[in-house]
Amino acid sequence: MAYMTSTGGAARTAPISRLSGLFTAFGARMEQYRTYRRTVNELTSLNDRELADLGINRSMIGSIATDAAYGAR
Repeated sequence: MAYMTSTGGAARTAPISRLSGLFTAFGARMEQYRTYRRTVNELTSLNDRELADLGINRSMIGSIATDAAYGAR
């Protein structure tokens, strides 16, 4: 009885899966950054009265956008 063992397939898939993981992580980080920029842009477009109605000072916009994009720390 003859059989065949292939060991090359696993060696080739490891770099591919690492590269795939790298692209997935990069995509997730880009989406977080887009959320950050979108939040900053929307809040800076509000006037001082509208921000005051929300209980936000202009100095708080960066930290609010960071929490929205990357989670509360």
